[in-house]
Amino acid sequence: MKKALAKNPNMLRTMVGTGLVLILILSYAVYSNTMDSEYYGYKTSNQSDFVELQENDADMANWYFTTRDAITWMNVTVEGVVNESSILVIEASGVEWYYSPFLGLDGDEIFNCEDEGFSDVSEICTKASVHSINIENSNLQIIKGRISLGLPIEGLGYLQSDNISNAEDSAIQLINDEKRTISWTFKILSNNEIISSDGIIIEVEMVSHEFVSIEEFKLNPVQESIYSLATLIGCFFLLLFIPMTIYFSAMYKSRNDEKTRIETPE
Repeated sequence: MKKALAKNPNMLRTMVGTGLVLILILSYAVYSNTMDSEYYGYKTSNQSDFVELQENDADMANWYFTTRDAITWMNVTVEGVVNESSILVIEASGVEWYYSPFLGLDGDEIFNCEDEGFSDVSEICTKASVHSINIENSNLQIIKGRISLGLPIEGLGYLQSDNISNAEDSAIQLINDEKRTISWTFKILSNNEIISSDGIIIEVEMVSHEFVSIEEFKLNPVQESIYSLATLIGCFFLLLFIPMTIYFSAMYKSRNDEKTRIETPE
């Protein structure tokens, strides 16, 4: 390495200069995204409420209710169904929603309803106004459905805009566009007939959203500078590791060959 630097004294200056240029570029990137990112984070209420169901037919497993909010999730819990091979039919009037038996599960089976491009190779959500779910003699059945893919699931979303006023208007408009009047119908069928509701407990939970606040997205300049510097050092380390490994390996082999040559009698 000393010989290489002696033969090429500009190498060290080139490496230091390149490093300083990269540091300046990364610093400017952090500064520009901190001062004017053009991205804004908006918060929504993400309110979860249980719906009061009305009976269509007395003492029959046939219920209905109406929603007028911007809804992302629907969680349905059914308990006490003793009829074998019963089917829960959920219908939304004029609105298509998303369902899959794997939706909302924890662990390796979790997936995103928006990945429609992978429908040929993996399980995705089915989009329809009516979904039929098998209830296989279970004491407790939990069903999850997605009503809207445009609203933020965790109550925090991001959008790009020229200023905070336009960003707030866009966020409010996004939520208002998702507010629809939907009439829901729930039926439990066995052999294509509605069964008795005796002993059946059904609960429907809807997660709705209202606009709360908005603020400009900002980076922490100190934290981002540390990350950028660590990345720069790591890149230089990787760039130098291979040639230095080759250099020291060659030096080690050369010394061993020289030692072997000296120790070998002529």
